[in-house]
Amino acid sequence: MKSDIEICRETLLTPIDQIAQHAGIHADDLTPQGTLKAKVKPSILKRLADQPEGKLVVVTAITPTPLGEGKTVTTIGLAQGLAKLNKKVMACIRQPSMGPVFGVKGGAAGGGYSQVAPMEKLNLHLTGDIHAVTAAHNLAAAALDARLYHEERLGYDAFSVQTGMPALRIDINRIVWKRVMDHNDRALRMITVGKNEPGKNINGIEREDGFDISAASELMAILALAKDLADMRQRIGRIVLAYNLDGEPVTAEDLQVAGAMAVTMCEAIEPTLMQTLEGVPTLIHAGPFANIAHGNSSIIADRIALKLSEFTITEGGFGSDMGFEKACNIKAQQAGRGPDCAVVVATLRGLKANSGRYDLRPGQSLPDSIFAPDADALNDGFANLAWHINNAAKYGVPVVVAINRFPQDTDAELAQLKTLIEQATFPTRVEVAISEAFGKGGNGALELAQAVINACEQPAHFKPLYTLDQTLEEKLMTVAEVGYGACGIELSDLAKQQLAELKAHGHDNLAICMAKTPMSISHDPSQKGAPTQFTVPVRELKLCAGAGFVYALCGNVMTMPGLPEKPAYLSLDIDSDGNIIGLS
Repeated sequence: MKSDIEICRETLLTPIDQIAQHAGIHADDLTPQGTLKAKVKPSILKRLADQPEGKLVVVTAITPTPLGEGKTVTTIGLAQGLAKLNKKVMACIRQPSMGPVFGVKGGAAGGGYSQVAPMEKLNLHLTGDIHAVTAAHNLAAAALDARLYHEERLGYDAFSVQTGMPALRIDINRIVWKRVMDHNDRALRMITVGKNEPGKNINGIEREDGFDISAASELMAILALAKDLADMRQRIGRIVLAYNLDGEPVTAEDLQVAGAMAVTMCEAIEPTLMQTLEGVPTLIHAGPFANIAHGNSSIIADRIALKLSEFTITEGGFGSDMGFEKACNIKAQQAGRGPDCAVVVATLRGLKANSGRYDLRPGQSLPDSIFAPDADALNDGFANLAWHINNAAKYGVPVVVAINRFPQDTDAELAQLKTLIEQATFPTRVEVAISEAFGKGGNGALELAQAVINACEQPAHFKPLYTLDQTLEEKLMTVAEVGYGACGIELSDLAKQQLAELKAHGHDNLAICMAKTPMSISHDPSQKGAPTQFTVPVRELKLCAGAGFVYALCGNVMTMPGLPEKPAYLSLDIDSDGNIIGLS
């Protein structure tokens, strides 16, 4: 089979203005970005205010292998399948980070005959939204260090007299705003800034700092969760950057940098319109990483798509314990709307990986043996799929299982998995379909599309796991115990101290964003299948007041990934005609 990029380049694409017109997007709703992509102005929602909303379908998955199980392929293939069944449909996906593009997974445009095009544009910069988030985030970091330097240099009273601004009296040991960049760079996790030559201080005040990846920035979450530009501006102002010497928060508004940050991101608030290989309109907005971020498409993109289509197909990162949980407990509560259906993507290789019979590690290739027929491994790994089906059903929505077929998969094992699903007992009716969207595009997803239509005819009784008026402890325990099936949580001494401070500052009403490994339902990547009798260790709590959640770091999860021994960038190059090669 041809490579993804070859398939994409050989497909005749429709000019984006025609894609927009067919979708119901007017010319004055667009900011063109060439012939194959355009920004969509959020003001379109005013024109569409009286339009009814379609169905919201969230694609999630089993606990994945390090290479993923094909959620984006399934999302795009399902959208194309629905279009072939004469349904008006739009897809909403997140903008790929260059960390995974150059790291392990490669691109995130889908693949085969179910991808967003042009795939190289999507995977490399697109319209610069992630760079805008990076620039705005680092502007705040620079402003913070500059304020610290000038107040220390002049003294608090002299600073106020000279500038006419109150001294913020920043506690150098309580600066909580790191810097970010859109690459995997483990060497930047812990750094020292403000170093000077002996006897000088012109470079600032020396202190310990670090970098996160841009997708983990609170600004990325704000971009995804904001309802409009004004809401984004207000949220940016609420970001807590540091604490002063009295233990009180110092916000972006206090630093008077929030306005400039919003200016830097003012175009990023607009989703980018592209198309699938079969011409289905697709909105790309916000960033990935449901393990260290909230990892879902933006509320603005979803609202636009819901007003313009019968079906909006979106996805949450990693398994249903990750992106889907956050879609339901964070995003849905802020949007005031939950999903109408959950699609759980499963693969034979993914279930065998969850049997516990294979030693799989991030950054390493999958062993050839995982693709060979192994009925026992499939049976053992089925517990993981059953867990994810039950987990999605907890939220009161119909569930469809999409078995994403790979070329090595045998008919016998696919039939075995289908039988396992059909013979199991679940708290909701479960539709199941084999998807061949990768190799056949929309035609390979017709069975899946019909299953989703059937599921959406059932009433959804969506309910999040917790309400925002519960305490932070209750929300943490609910996600761990009800969401993951754990025995409870174990707070470090630091987390206990932070929890008390969060409550004292009135943040008990925020949601919880758990950051943990995506390689297991638990916090421990070695625990495969459907683990039980485990305790979730919470080592640190971070306030994201603008995003509206408290970030809980669990286990050994890192907010700045590292590159593997053989990263994806080794295959990337450009030929003499300017064509990118090696991107997949």
